[in-house]
Amino acid sequence: MEQKTGNILDWELFKRVLRLARPFKLTFVIATILAIIIALISPLRPYLIQLTVDRYILLGDGQGLVNMIYLLIFILAIEACLNYSFVYSTNWLGQSVIKNLRKKVFDHILNFRLRYFDNTAIGTSTTRAISDVEVINNIFSQGLITIIADLLRLLAVICFMLYVDWKLTLIALIPFPIIIYCTYIFKEKVKGSFQKVRTEVSKMNAFLQEHITGMSIVQLFAAEKREMEKFSAINDRQRKAHIQSILYYAIYFPVMEIISASTLGLLVWFGSNLVIGHQTSLGTLIAFILYLNMLFRPLRVIADRFNTLQMGLVASERIFAVLDRHEVIANEGPLSANKLQGHINFDQVWFAYNEKDFVLKGVSFDLKAGETLAIVGATGAGKSSVINILNRFYDIQKGSIQIDDTPIEEYDLYSLRSNIGLVLQDVFLFSGSIYDNISLRNPIISREEVIQAAKMMGAHEFIQKLPNQYDYQVMERGATLSLGQRQLISFIRALVFDPRILILDEATSSIDTETELLVQRAVEQLVKNRTSIMIAHRLSTIQNAHKIMVLDKGEIIELGSHDTLMALNGHYKKLYDTQFSSELVD
Repeated sequence: MEQKTGNILDWELFKRVLRLARPFKLTFVIATILAIIIALISPLRPYLIQLTVDRYILLGDGQGLVNMIYLLIFILAIEACLNYSFVYSTNWLGQSVIKNLRKKVFDHILNFRLRYFDNTAIGTSTTRAISDVEVINNIFSQGLITIIADLLRLLAVICFMLYVDWKLTLIALIPFPIIIYCTYIFKEKVKGSFQKVRTEVSKMNAFLQEHITGMSIVQLFAAEKREMEKFSAINDRQRKAHIQSILYYAIYFPVMEIISASTLGLLVWFGSNLVIGHQTSLGTLIAFILYLNMLFRPLRVIADRFNTLQMGLVASERIFAVLDRHEVIANEGPLSANKLQGHINFDQVWFAYNEKDFVLKGVSFDLKAGETLAIVGATGAGKSSVINILNRFYDIQKGSIQIDDTPIEEYDLYSLRSNIGLVLQDVFLFSGSIYDNISLRNPIISREEVIQAAKMMGAHEFIQKLPNQYDYQVMERGATLSLGQRQLISFIRALVFDPRILILDEATSSIDTETELLVQRAVEQLVKNRTSIMIAHRLSTIQNAHKIMVLDKGEIIELGSHDTLMALNGHYKKLYDTQFSSELVD
């Protein structure tokens, strides 16, 4: 959900953003000092020009004029160097802050429980970690310190003006109430439109992420036109929000130019009269024209700076909302799972994804180390939920799950998961080489171990035929490989990590008949000397399992070996006979 910062600056949020710069406080201090020095030096140029006109040009002092020109060039060079250092330091600070923040956000998201991803669009998380973090960069590079520099410069210029000629200063400041009012209105209007833009950007990212990932479904059902219409609507809303902000800019800057020109005309008219009446000098009038430009230049952009700061705070509010979410599985277990035997016990386990609609109801079973449990049942019976809670992707509401007579909550979470191998029906492969996808870039796993595991799984032959073999570059999600090839790679990945407990979630259901025998041999290799849980689609593949558990609406209705369940002449036998009959027909 998009959040909005109110009209009044949220100081608690602002201070929290400033704390992000704490590791770089030296750079922050240097940038602030540079802002102060630049503010003090900037009004010197008009003042020196005033002295040049009055003391050297009008009096015909050529040598003095040359000396003043050298001094002005020197001051200008110093100011240019200071401005360069200021811009570089503020941008370096902003980039350093967002580098750390982006790492922090991604690390936090990495540890979220799966429930967060169930309820949050991928594009929304992408926006938080990339686009919103990038906006925070502007707080430091174009917002906070730059605003301080502009305000200090305004103050220094006004002080110089009052020192030189208070009457001309009052004339120059006449339009200030109008400028302040126009700037406030502009700031509020642009802030609202920018908030709309950020909201639409988040929606667009979520929409694109979802539809690019599911492009095969869109094309399969010829839904391109309908989805394009949805995208066009989101795109149009973003365009309108941008145009609205552009409209405010198109009004504000011409208004400022009119006010600036009117003030300049008034200053020249009034100042000329003072010069003619010998109440002020020509050099002073010229200096005030330059001072006026130095006043209006920061005023024209200061509203934009405040909007930049405000948008950075809006983005930071959304990012902090992610960082403040405690969507993590508690990891307080002191025990290592590296020496697991694999004895699994479920005792009256109740589980619901939403805390109330239970998908598992009083599930109890005992699986000794080295045994294989097959789980069968209709879609929605709770099969995948069993493996989700065994891996602690979700926590249960009631009952207990023990491994080697120890509650799984007492194991270190990462140690536990590293000793449970999971092979899913929908294999996910990352962009990169086959070797990287098998080892997941774990430096402990050598290429020789990967090749040996591939030979054991019967996959070495097909990998050898690929261009670059184990260095063959797999495209996103493994699109350049067949289902069977992707499945074999997932088996190799499970084998090289050598887990004590192996879970196969309908790992052979999407495999063609020609590849099934190869995969079946791979499964037999995997389950040797391991505790295994298999969610079965094809009942012919689980007949040798030590135990078969039949689930229906989250409850165990039958549990036993294949022969035992067939003898019961119950639900399992009906499923088996139905599937066997359909296979004969096929």
